[in-house]
Amino acid sequence: MTEAHPHPRIDTSVPHSARVYDYWLGGKDNFAADRAVAEATAQAAPGVVQGAQDNRAFLGRAVRHLATQGVTQFLDLGTGIPTQGNTHEVAQAANPAARVVYVDNDPIVMIHARALLRSNPEGRTAYIEADLRDPDSILGHPDLRGTLDLDRPVGLIIVGTLMFIKDHEDPFGLVGRFTSALAPGSYLAVSHVTADFAPKQVGASADAYNSDALAFTPRTAEQVMRFFEGYELEEPGLVPVFDWRPDEPVTRSAEEAGAYGAVGRKL
Repeated sequence: MTEAHPHPRIDTSVPHSARVYDYWLGGKDNFAADRAVAEATAQAAPGVVQGAQDNRAFLGRAVRHLATQGVTQFLDLGTGIPTQGNTHEVAQAANPAARVVYVDNDPIVMIHARALLRSNPEGRTAYIEADLRDPDSILGHPDLRGTLDLDRPVGLIIVGTLMFIKDHEDPFGLVGRFTSALAPGSYLAVSHVTADFAPKQVGASADAYNSDALAFTPRTAEQVMRFFEGYELEEPGLVPVFDWRPDEPVTRSAEEAGAYGAVGRKL
């Protein structure tokens, strides 16, 4: 694979979760360090590639559901490198005037987001290079304030991201800072890696994936539910990510799942 020309602030020798994920999805915006981690993880736990695809499909279904509920504003934390079915594409297919703010902490994500994530003329998109570990820098950012009205419902999308926030970084408090800033009637969509269903596979993938530069933390159903404090879950609740309002009948068992998915509405 041909190496992309790196941005000056991108350290191509250090893997990044967004670029590893891009490789699993068949993308081209990754480097040798990312591919080494992705291939080692897939070799140790072959289901991880299907899991990445399931996670991406959940994003599309969740955003589509929120759009049908009348949500016209979205905040996507941990955007990832653009591929098919991005948040604004799904939302604006339902409502061309939908507005989306994308946030990621990888410079290469923002380069591609600004180049590729073009809004419909009726809607609007904005791109913030920031880390969800610093909610105030995001919630107070002029590009967010100029795009979203936080006095009206917002769809908060945190898909495939929270497992990279370590326990000592207080992931529950960080999410609570975002959710408390949103108006009643807002929604939260989360997917999160778990070892509840397939502990051996998730353990093998963690052993291959985790390093000083990159690591993920699986969480239990009880822990994932903590992200939804103050929110009422939409049907079917907290389920394997491929089982959340699937477009087609599910033929896989829960034992094949590596992640939960859920959507909740703020009371």
